[in-house]
Amino acid sequence: MKQIINVKVKPRSEKQEIIKRDNIYEVKLKSSPKNNKANVELIKILKQYFKKDVRIKLGFKSRNKILEVID
Repeated sequence: MKQIINVKVKPRSEKQEIIKRDNIYEVKLKSSPKNNKANVELIKILKQYFKKDVRIKLGFKSRNKILEVID
């Protein structure tokens, strides 16, 4: 089963953090968006949070992303 989530990314933050507000997950990342580092960190932190596989569907180069959480 797949679940679609909306994520707003805040790169270059002082700490990693996931905040759920309504239907949007705000994810603070330490990494910079350069060389895809923030996307890699985002996938890693959300895999740990959901304990499931996570994939970016839309918004690879945007702060607003649509992700798929897969069972």
